[in-house]
Amino acid sequence: MHDDRTLVEARLRRVLDERIRPAVYPESVPLQVAVWHAPGEPVPVEEGLAAEPGPIEVGARWGAPWGTSWFRVTGTVPEAWAGRTVEALLDLGFDENMPGFQCEGLVHRPDGTPVKGLNPRNQWVRIGAPVAGGEEVVLHIEAASNPVVLDYHPFLPTRLGDRETAGSEPQYTLTRMDLAVFDETVWQLVMDLEVLGELMAELPADSARRYDIVRAVERALDAVDLQDVGATADRARQQLTGVLAAPAVPSAHRISAVGHAHIDSAWLWPLRETVRKVARTTSNMTALIEDEPDFVFAMSQAQQWAWVKEHRPEVWARVKKAVADGRFVPAGGMWVESDTNMPGSEAMARQFVHGKRFFLDEFGIENEEAWLPDTFGFAAGLPQIIRAAGSKWLLTQKISWSQTNKFPHHTFQWEGIDGTRIFTHFPPVDTYNCSMKGGEIAHAARNFKDKGRARHSLAPTGWGDGGGGTTREMIAKAARMRDLEGSATVAWETPRAFFEKAEAEYPEPPVWVGELYLELHRATLTSQAQTKQGNRRSEHLLREAELWAATAAVRAGFPYPYEELDRIWKTVLLHQFHDILPGSSIAWVHREARATYARIAGELNGVIDAARRALAGEGTAELLFNSAPHGRKGVPAGGAGAASLPQGTTCTTLSPRTGGGYVLHNGLLRVEIDARGLVVSAYDIQADRETVAPGRAAGLLQLHPDFPNMWDAWDVDEFYRNTVTDLTDAESVQAADGGVSVRVTRAFGASRATQVLSLPPGERRLVIDTEVDWHETEKFLKLAFPLDLHAERYASETQFGHVYRPTHTNTSWEAAKFEACNHRFVHLAEPGWGVAVVNDSTYGHDVTRTVRTDGDRGTTTTVRVSLLRAPRFPDPETDQGVHRFRHALVPGAAIGDAVREGWRLNLPERRITGAHAVAPLVTVDDDAVVVTAVKLADDGSGDVVVRFHEAHGGRARATLTAGFEVADVTVTDLLERPLGDSEPPTREGARITVRLRPFELVTLRLRRS
Repeated sequence: MHDDRTLVEARLRRVLDERIRPAVYPESVPLQVAVWHAPGEPVPVEEGLAAEPGPIEVGARWGAPWGTSWFRVTGTVPEAWAGRTVEALLDLGFDENMPGFQCEGLVHRPDGTPVKGLNPRNQWVRIGAPVAGGEEVVLHIEAASNPVVLDYHPFLPTRLGDRETAGSEPQYTLTRMDLAVFDETVWQLVMDLEVLGELMAELPADSARRYDIVRAVERALDAVDLQDVGATADRARQQLTGVLAAPAVPSAHRISAVGHAHIDSAWLWPLRETVRKVARTTSNMTALIEDEPDFVFAMSQAQQWAWVKEHRPEVWARVKKAVADGRFVPAGGMWVESDTNMPGSEAMARQFVHGKRFFLDEFGIENEEAWLPDTFGFAAGLPQIIRAAGSKWLLTQKISWSQTNKFPHHTFQWEGIDGTRIFTHFPPVDTYNCSMKGGEIAHAARNFKDKGRARHSLAPTGWGDGGGGTTREMIAKAARMRDLEGSATVAWETPRAFFEKAEAEYPEPPVWVGELYLELHRATLTSQAQTKQGNRRSEHLLREAELWAATAAVRAGFPYPYEELDRIWKTVLLHQFHDILPGSSIAWVHREARATYARIAGELNGVIDAARRALAGEGTAELLFNSAPHGRKGVPAGGAGAASLPQGTTCTTLSPRTGGGYVLHNGLLRVEIDARGLVVSAYDIQADRETVAPGRAAGLLQLHPDFPNMWDAWDVDEFYRNTVTDLTDAESVQAADGGVSVRVTRAFGASRATQVLSLPPGERRLVIDTEVDWHETEKFLKLAFPLDLHAERYASETQFGHVYRPTHTNTSWEAAKFEACNHRFVHLAEPGWGVAVVNDSTYGHDVTRTVRTDGDRGTTTTVRVSLLRAPRFPDPETDQGVHRFRHALVPGAAIGDAVREGWRLNLPERRITGAHAVAPLVTVDDDAVVVTAVKLADDGSGDVVVRFHEAHGGRARATLTAGFEVADVTVTDLLERPLGDSEPPTREGARITVRLRPFELVTLRLRRS
């Protein structure tokens, strides 16, 4: 037989495009349209409905960037259409290739009831099935003219990312406003042919199944009268029943389809627009649930659920009903789908506390999965946090984006720094926006790396990023692939059902130990420095507010600000979303974030000041309040008292240096700063050891070009290192602060930098305060510390501990980590002596090693802190302006010193005058055990909650002593619920003895007598 396969396949494409798809809507009549443009920000629904619209015609331009227009469409169903299905086709000017990235709408009835959302892949509204004929149609569309920021030529700088700079030029052309007959049979034929055509393209060219489909498709096309598709569609469908009924082979891959609409809580749109995106999507999904009995939809991010509840109560009622029916599923158990690299220990814990508690309070549902499909890599401390929150599974897709190395598993156990393991799944479909195309389903089956041991995978199905969700077309395709020869099988299931099946069939999956590093988007650790500083400082202010408010509540009857702290925590958690904290959102988002962090700081400082005043009383004694988890200047952790330095502490001296510059000396360190204002020596007097690498200089600012191949705000590509400018020219190097510091001023490009180097008395740390007035574009600024250390690995602080990374590049896995994340410290060591670099607000860094070719040919190691970038997309003014950073170089530091100094730098001492010292509410007798939270229980009981972990990476036996009478002590999860399988700690009165494994996290609830 002659092979005519390609001829039939080409015929199918053209007939579908030009004849069958157009016949889905064989008849139409225009609707009348009028519009009212809201003058500013979006208005309440009742105001939009009441506004008097003016005339507008199809073909007219509408919609200033970020504007809201209320369209009123009216018409009458023709009498001749009686008994047929009729839909309104409402095209606001959509580009079907951009669902979620351009204009959208929410359709309302005249009484304000929401009907459904409109987007490029969802332009229809059902009027009746069947209609009687003669019905009057009145619909109101709240249309958002969100501009296209990420266009076909991506990453071009644009001013459209902020309403203040976007202008008023109309963005869209009103394209179609019609009533139309919907031909269900033709639509079903389209679905049949699309599924078979897409499946056919994935089968081997010489397979019998492919030719079975070819012949069936050929017969179906022969059966269609191209001049009367509607009348012959059923006849064509009959030719396809046989190939559609052929069952899948027993070994077919099994896909759990989960309805999904990934909605970035902010990204190329502001937070206020996400509130409306969520309303549009949930309106569509609840309507789809009513129409499709098998469909299950999952939505994560408790914040988005809370927005629906607060802003769209009528939609919320439909959501609650669908949840009660088990069809609309809360997923993930987090407040938002946050970044997981940069949030601090407590913040990462509170993501789960607030997320899970919302779903428990609203629905009585507890999630057991973490749902983070789009997060940019996963810190090694996360498994323990997931488990401590009462969850046990993790789903993500993003690691498939890695540029260098292909991850070896799709289903595996992920082991964190403390040994906790979490059953983890990466969907092999390689997208969190699966649309049920045959190519996607075939790719999932081929790509699945655990074949032979497992056969289940998950497919998050629906348009996302900007929302939209699942469509009726996706559901129709999934129905045809439920049991179809040549295809993986597809069934709608909840995340829980998938994980239970996957875990049962794969009882001993492979284990991956350590962080899940994304080999992409590394620059998100640096972009938008002020957003990152706002996050770090908010986290530490929250710690202080809870600590002093709890202490004052127990000691002085201070009213604990439950509601205020709850609200502020949720705001901070929202801004940890994986496009806000990473710095990858439009200018509008980061402008608002800066203002929000400033407001939060004011509120939290108010709480802190009021609690400290209640504790200290009125008096003239100067008191140092120490909120760090270690003692400082004679004041215990969590207490207040008169500051004192250790006996024998000498003052810091500043003297001229031979050859220019200065020498700082405090009896512990001698620091030489040369005439260029660079640190050429940091000598540890007790250890008789130099810190700075021979012939090198520390505190060195270095400037690189920074123009990645893609994803400007997200990426830094390794070739940036090929070109570097050392900023060694100084305008001035002079004594400062009364002669105990050195101030260095430099100018470069259009920018200026000032560094103040100081050596506090009695402390083995050189503090470097850097102020940069930054006006560069597409540049990367680093702060370098070349160290005279031989280290094959280094420690970076992460949540509840630290993770080790190699300094070498033996393999492609190691070489790919050329930019990585740390929290408060990086630590390097040789046996018996180490160095820490600590920071107050930066996350990105790199560590490299060099063998010198001169002298003793020793190995040196360089730590470089990432300070600033200047990408032009999506915010063309990223980081322009003044920034302030604080870092410290700590010679002779063991890992415990790094932990302590990191906390001290981030929790500076506070001094007030008062009547008396304040004893800590709780104390711990082992510095390796770090208390991360002291607070009152969230339930208002007055119980004191203490969270702590082993921070050095070893075992610990510690005694925690409460500064109040304790009636009972309970080990709890993060939600402060008793852990039934945990042995109660040993207690003698207020003294509680605990034993901890390396990096183990413990939460204790202390009931007061």
